This record gives sequence, C-alpha cells and structure tokens, in this order.
Amino acid sequence: MRIPNWFKKSKSKQQTHSVPVANVVRARYDAAQTTAENARHWAMADAMSADCAASADIRKKLRERARYEVANNSYAKGIVLTLANDCIGTGPRLQLLTKHDTLNRQIEDAFAQWSKAVNLASKLRTMRMAKSTDGEAFGVLSFNPNIDSPVAMDLQLIEADRITSPSSVMLPTRNDVDGVILDSFGNPQFYSILRQHPGSLGNYSTWMSQCDEVPAGSVIHWFRADRPEQHRGIPEITPALPLFAQLRRYTLAVIAAAETAADFAAVLYTDSPANGEAQALDPMDIVSLEKRMATVLPDGWRLGQIDSQQPATTYAEFKHEILNEIARCLNLPYNIAAANSAGYNYASGRLDHQTYYKSIRVEQMHLAEIVLDQIFNAWIREAMLTPEFSILRTVRSMPTLSGRPLPLQKGWFFDGTEHVDPAKEANAQAKRLSSHTTTLAAEYARQGKDWETELRQRAKETKLMVQLGLTVSESQPTQSSSSSSQETNVNDDDTVANPTTA
Repeated sequence: MRIPNWFKKSKSKQQTHSVPVANVVRARYDAAQTTAENARHWAMADAMSADCAASADIRKKLRERARYEVANNSYAKGIVLTLANDCIGTGPRLQLLTKHDTLNRQIEDAFAQWSKAVNLASKLRTMRMAKSTDGEAFGVLSFNPNIDSPVAMDLQLIEADRITSPSSVMLPTRNDVDGVILDSFGNPQFYSILRQHPGSLGNYSTWMSQCDEVPAGSVIHWFRADRPEQHRGIPEITPALPLFAQLRRYTLAVIAAAETAADFAAVLYTDSPANGEAQALDPMDIVSLEKRMATVLPDGWRLGQIDSQQPATTYAEFKHEILNEIARCLNLPYNIAAANSAGYNYASGRLDHQTYYKSIRVEQMHLAEIVLDQIFNAWIREAMLTPEFSILRTVRSMPTLSGRPLPLQKGWFFDGTEHVDPAKEANAQAKRLSSHTTTLAAEYARQGKDWETELRQRAKETKLMVQLGLTVSESQPTQSSSSSSQETNVNDDDTVANPTTA
C-alpha cells in the first residue's frame, strides 16, 4: 500500500459545497489583546513563514553581528569554544555492531586512520562553532588525492555565505530557498555554492554569476530547525546578541568611570563662598606633585581626593544576572558559561551539570544522524572500491526483506565526562555491576570507550603480568572472567543500545 501524497495538487475540478454557519465561540486571551500599553511591545510580531523570517538579508546581518561579538567578547568566545569542546571533544569514535568481529575492527581502525588524516575532529569542532555563530554549518564531501589514506575522500568546510542563489540567474520553476534547491517533496536536491566567498576580493559581477550546483548527497548541512518548514539556520546566540552588547558597554562604562576618578591624584577645595576669605587661585590649575613631600596649602583651601563610585556594589550582581540570561538560550548553566563555580556547592554543581550534559547528548545524537552517518556512508562506499575492503561487497550485497542492501549497524562514541569524586563513582559502578543493573558496555560507554577494545587490552595486560610474575589482585580476574562471559553471551543487538547518548 502506497502512502498517499496529501500535498500533491489534485487535477480534479474543485467542487463547491455550502458550509453551514456554526455558532462562533469567542474566548478571551490576555496575550491576544492589543492595548495602548502593549502595542509598542508587540509591534514587531509578524506572521511570516520560517524561510521568510530567516531571509537572506536577515541571516546575513545576524551572521555579521554574531561573528563580530564572538570575535570581540571574551564571554561569547568562551561559550562558543566550550560548546564545541564539550560536544565534539577529541572526536567521535566508530563502533560497528555486525557479527563479523574481525571485519568490524578492520573498518573501525581504517576509519579512525582516515579521520586523523583529514583532521575530522578539528573540522567537526569548527562546524559546531559555526553552528553557534552562523546558525548553520556546511561541508562538501569531495575527492582529495593528497589524503594519506586508501580512501581519498575529504570533508571540505565552506561558510554559509557561499550557499546562496546567484543574483543573475532566475529560477522560477524550482523551489529555491537561498541556494537550497528542493524537490517536489520538500527534500534538498541541490545546493547552489558560489565558487568564491562574497566577502573576498574580486570582481563582484563575476563571482556572483559563478556557482556550482552540488547534489545534496555530497553536501552536509547541519543546523537546528526551530520551526517547521525551515530550511536555513540562524545563529544560536541570536537572542543573546543585545545582551552581549549591553554587557560590554556596561563593563567599558564602569572602567571609564573608575579611570576618570583615578586620574585626579588630589583636589584642592574650599568651603568658603564665592568671593570669600579664601585666597584666590586659578580654576582647573594643574600642580605637579613629588613623592613623600610636605607642603603648605593656600589660605582657606583643603586637600582631598575624588571618591570613586565605580565599580558599584551591584556591578558583580549585574554581570551574574545578564550572563545567566545569555547562557540560557544555549542550555548552559551559569558556572559553565562564566567558567566560575564560586558560590556553588557540590549538589548545585551536579544538578546544573545534569541539564547541560543532557543537552550535550541530544546535540551529539543530532550530530551523529546529520553529519557522521552521512560521512560514514560516503566513506564506506569509497572503501568498497579499494582492495583492502573488497569483502564489504559481499556483506553489503546480502539482501533484506525489503530488497535493499543490508545496512551496517554502528554506533558513535564521544568523550565521557569526568566525575567530580572518582572514588564515589567507582563504588557506585561496582555496585551496579554486582547487582546486574548495568553492563560493561554501558559503563565503558559512559567514559566514551569501546568495551571490546578495553577488555582485550586488559586481557593482554593481565597475561603479561602473569608472565612477568607480577601480582594480580583477586578482583581483577573475577571481573575479567565475568566480562568475557558477557562478551560471549551478549549478541550484537544488546551490546550498546544507543552508544551516542552515553
């Protein structure tokens, strides 16, 4: 049974029917009322679609301001770097879950070698920073003969400014969303990529007419869709841009006021009225002072200093509150955004980190679905053409019930998060394993490690210790034996249910 396409226009003639008039029910919502008090507040509200609201001009202005703020604001730069480092870390690691153990290890090692050759981890961190600053990250899978790997495929990063519709080419018959050309089902079909960056030097009329239409299968487009039918992303720090500007202006104003007060080493003043008994002096006259000297003041005058009123007692509180509001749109707790946990106790720090780590796991899952899976699928297709992985042609050619080639079951591991108290975490881990409420696969996944690789390494170490006559603790062989039994009894489907969320 085919799923009907409800969005397809029907060719049958439209029939008119009389619609009965029903009783209108009127409900009052305070937020829907327009009054003299809230008219100015809601003046900018509109009913534009997601793509119209994020038009090319709007996104260009937001990108420019976000890049400027990140380049000049220390807090903005630190927040963007923290998100990239925590989300990507040292890079994702592949784990295949097929029944061919030897082939799994060969492919995992080959993909790790290729990832190092193309600097995949560094490029993924750049993509995560671009997603925060530009709103979207683009990468093109292309051929590169200089790659030190049997698979000569490279990931070329391009800025969002190059994905745009040429000004000299009109495409009235195609659904073009500023360079993202959609098919009749709303899926990206081609990406229009300028051959030169709009901000680079050159002839404007020349490079605006030179573009390439790259198939969507070779383009990675990573962005967060906040609305349905949204095809281009906006910077994730957009709600915080005005707050970043206020934070910098207030800080500079406080410093300027404090410097102005400090510029006056001493001030001569008198309590006498104008034309009084005090000796006449020239207003705003400057007198050079010497260190550790004694002097006599003019008759009727006193020596004092300007009392600096900046920074005020509310300066630290203001920065705390505005930075907390800035970090909220990025799901960051204050202590991570400020890199300062002063005033936090252990329970508060753990509680705030739980929400943050959950958002990181969601981000890593999105990264795996949009970016990593597409990279690996393209890499495995190229690897099948090499003599080293010719066996993949046999494995991939095994048909399924749907008639399609058998997909390779896989998972992605990221760096684990360190516990504040390692002793407590180790005791809790031992209790979970002894009570059979967890598995070694899950516990290693929390640390971003592959359980099979770690157990094989531990077996090698234990065997070498026995050969060298070193003492092995009693708990280690027990754990190794139980681990080996789990390794033989657990099937591929139960190994790691969702390693990406670890």
